[in-house]
Amino acid sequence: MLKKRKKAIILIAGVTFLLMGWSGLKAKTNSENSDIYQYLKLFSDVLNIVQDNYVEKVESKKLIYGAVTGMLRELDPHSSFLKPEDYKELQIETKGKFGGLGIEISIRDGVLTVVSPLEDTPADKAGIQANDQIIKIDDQPTQDMSLMDAVQKMRGPKGTKVKLTIIRKGERKPLEFELTRDIIAIQSIKFRTLDPGYGYLRISSFQSGTTSDLRKALDKLEEENRPLNGLVLDLRNDPGGLLDQAVEVSDEFLDKGLIVYTGGRLESQKMRFEAHKNSKPRDYPIIVLVNSGSASASEIVAGALQDHKRALILGEPTFGKGSVQTVIPLSDGSALRLTTSLYYTPSGRSIQAKGIEPDILVKREMPQKEDEESTEEVRRIREKDLPRHMENQKQETPSEVNETQAETQKMLTEDNQLRRALDLLKGYKIMNQTISNK
Repeated sequence: MLKKRKKAIILIAGVTFLLMGWSGLKAKTNSENSDIYQYLKLFSDVLNIVQDNYVEKVESKKLIYGAVTGMLRELDPHSSFLKPEDYKELQIETKGKFGGLGIEISIRDGVLTVVSPLEDTPADKAGIQANDQIIKIDDQPTQDMSLMDAVQKMRGPKGTKVKLTIIRKGERKPLEFELTRDIIAIQSIKFRTLDPGYGYLRISSFQSGTTSDLRKALDKLEEENRPLNGLVLDLRNDPGGLLDQAVEVSDEFLDKGLIVYTGGRLESQKMRFEAHKNSKPRDYPIIVLVNSGSASASEIVAGALQDHKRALILGEPTFGKGSVQTVIPLSDGSALRLTTSLYYTPSGRSIQAKGIEPDILVKREMPQKEDEESTEEVRRIREKDLPRHMENQKQETPSEVNETQAETQKMLTEDNQLRRALDLLKGYKIMNQTISNK
């Protein structure tokens, strides 16, 4: 028994030093060390009691992993222990291709909450929305489920199914969705010309290669539109991703000044990221679209461009994830995902649990269905309704309508926030011309 106890104490102490050693913490006082060893002894006692008395034999590895998972869960919703298989999944995810549903999740007020569905994924197509609360996964309650456990349950081979039970604001009873998993290959950047001289660029997530794809997209938009009079940068339902990509994307539109800085307990966690003069200026007006699904890296970009008066932020308040997670690999192939600092916008704002407030608040209006004409629409008489009206001599056939233009028009018709952004960019150009002509 004594031998087992000594072994357990050494094992737990080894884990503790592994967790602490990476950060270069200063030596603890005698009092603090005494407290640590006292609680390590308590832990080793419990470990030995479980090993000796539990109804079934339990592997030490399972107990230690469970203990470390519980320890990280006590800190905050974003800190977690990644088993070797979880760590591999995380590495795959940052490269933008994995099997699952396409939902970015967080824990808000103790409830598993959707940050946003990723575009063109099973979750997006099924109608999952930002701020939906997931209360069950395959009929298993999520109340005491960790973030990584929830992710693991939603991941899986292409073609397999998973059922989500969701509470949504405005709905009287829980909603159930049966989704079929697919390979989630995220296309980080999408772009198009909205109108001659005005471009649209969407960032769906910040992953490795996002900035490179952004530059290529901007080059093409600038080539198609000479000059490019304005850009709509769409960060709605962008759950974030890699910090370095958020910095580089911001830098693409800024020539100088602070982009973001981080603050933590240690000097190594206090970092500043500055903009650099671009060899190719991107000095056209920008409107950034955000909503409650815009989180983390997308909030860094929105905050930097807002503070530098480089862009106008339009839409709804963002999610408010202002913390930085550092992934720390461990010796057995597992890793810690640990919240190490908070990030701040150039003006010193922490957006943790606050979010970015848009300069112009425009709530998203859902498009009206074709068979639901309003009373006003029904009463309105048009030229074509008048008797003996003149017919348009030239009728365009469907083949004459450019498919891309049709898609763009559909986007503008169904998206009031996008329409408002384009109108503002056009209005800005007209005002500048009017003033310069005086």
